[in-house]
Amino acid sequence: MLRKVRTETAFFNLKPLVMKTQTKTNKKLSFDQYANKYDAWFMKNENLLRSEVALVARSLGKPGRTLSVGCGSGLFEYFLKNDHGIEIKEGIEPSEAMADIARKRGMKVSIGTAEEGDVGTEEFDTVMFNGTPSYISDIYTAFEKSFYALRKGGQAVVIDVPKDGSFALLYNLAKTVGTWDHKLFKGVKPNSVYPIEFVKDANWRTTMEKVEVLKKAGFSDFKFFQTLTTHPLYSNDAFEEPKEGYKEGNYVAIQAIK
Repeated sequence: MLRKVRTETAFFNLKPLVMKTQTKTNKKLSFDQYANKYDAWFMKNENLLRSEVALVARSLGKPGRTLSVGCGSGLFEYFLKNDHGIEIKEGIEPSEAMADIARKRGMKVSIGTAEEGDVGTEEFDTVMFNGTPSYISDIYTAFEKSFYALRKGGQAVVIDVPKDGSFALLYNLAKTVGTWDHKLFKGVKPNSVYPIEFVKDANWRTTMEKVEVLKKAGFSDFKFFQTLTTHPLYSNDAFEEPKEGYKEGNYVAIQAIK
């Protein structure tokens, strides 16, 4: 469990960093333009972030040399190190703006996509996809590359919002109507909603859809962990310990072995 006092101190000291933006694709455009907005949303939702970080830590275990695919701003890696003693030093990220923030937080980040980036062969003990599968178009290629990047016995840890959960249902509705300012959301959306720019770019998949692709890529021996088991309206009310399984959580981790 996160040590709350240290986490709160980190929250108030961790100020968003202003970055120059570059654009190459629509998805990359959003994360380049709104990198600070991404971090700011998590900082407004402290209990939600603490719950998600705890889930990531639980699913990683003792990860060894780890590559974070789509590491973004390195926000999760920052809290994993400070509150769980799990240090992830290497990442790959398509957004220059996000990568610059992650580097300022101590990570070594190369620019590239999950499908096309150079991740090496049998170099890592763990490849982590935290919150990124929904932004990867060719997820089979991404998982296959991670399979070859892992040493024998290594693990892929795939963590995301499942399509069949209440978060994704709410997000897909917002994506369909194009805004959070619709009467349909009155009384059911959180006070601080996930930025619409990121909602529009996402393509959520069910947990079993991801498992089937992982199997096709060569992985086996699956384990599941979950958190955020309440309605999105109440997800930031209190910290939630992760637990095994996937059928209740709105943030679900899949651990798969090579």
